[in-house]
Amino acid sequence: MRRTLVAMFILTAFSATPVVAQSSSRIVENPEFTYADLVTLAERSDAVADVEVTSAIRLKGEDAAGAPAGTRRYYLEGRLLALLGGKKGLPGEISWLADIPMDSANRSPKLKKARLLLFADVPSGQSGEVRIAAPYGQLWWSPQMESRARGVLRDLSASDAPPIITRVGDAFYVPGSLPGESETQIFLRTKDGRPVSLSVLRRPGESPRWAVALGEMVDESAAPPEPDSLLWYRLACTLPPELPDSSTTDLAPEAADAARADYRVVIEGLKPCARNFPLE
Repeated sequence: MRRTLVAMFILTAFSATPVVAQSSSRIVENPEFTYADLVTLAERSDAVADVEVTSAIRLKGEDAAGAPAGTRRYYLEGRLLALLGGKKGLPGEISWLADIPMDSANRSPKLKKARLLLFADVPSGQSGEVRIAAPYGQLWWSPQMESRARGVLRDLSASDAPPIITRVGDAFYVPGSLPGESETQIFLRTKDGRPVSLSVLRRPGESPRWAVALGEMVDESAAPPEPDSLLWYRLACTLPPELPDSSTTDLAPEAADAARADYRVVIEGLKPCARNFPLE
């Protein structure tokens, strides 16, 4: 009976999309993940869950076709310990496929009773069957990883979460009354239309100061985003390295050069969007 159920799951899971899209290429360790990795995973997942593996069946032959070299394909069943967050719920018992890498001795890790953190897609109409949301969306559970994942999910679900940036808009440059004094403002376009703008202020004898504002007006409270915050992620992982030419079409050549220089101040102020795992 169990073998029949496994075969039915494989046919259902593999009929809609390629094998690679269904399987996890590895189970990864906590320290390897950056904040950007976790935000990307959480945004692409229907649900994030703490799961205990209750059954691990190795698949062979045609059932394991397409598994990457150095891995073994497993049909896993698990018990939901906690739903950390996401756009959809999960039942108490779930099942999924995963390609598990072998160790140097050509052995798979012990999976039964293992505790995992899953970033999962939940197909409609397939009760209890989930798909790993990315090739690296299956992690060994740890208190530290759960805490980091919960923090990212809180950031994403907050009522005042910063919007998704779609492109850089117009730039404006205003010289000051003193030599070396100026202000540049660069407007960003967002998915939901909420205003976001960058400002760079220069004063004689001082280093340039830049800030980001989430509103129509830039006030004294505006500041650069905190590193590894959702606002930092929206900027560092979205903004192009140079100010687009389309942002300076209404500026005189000297003003456009100044705006481009001030935009570089912002880019340099943001630490790079470090990722240890591919987006696809």
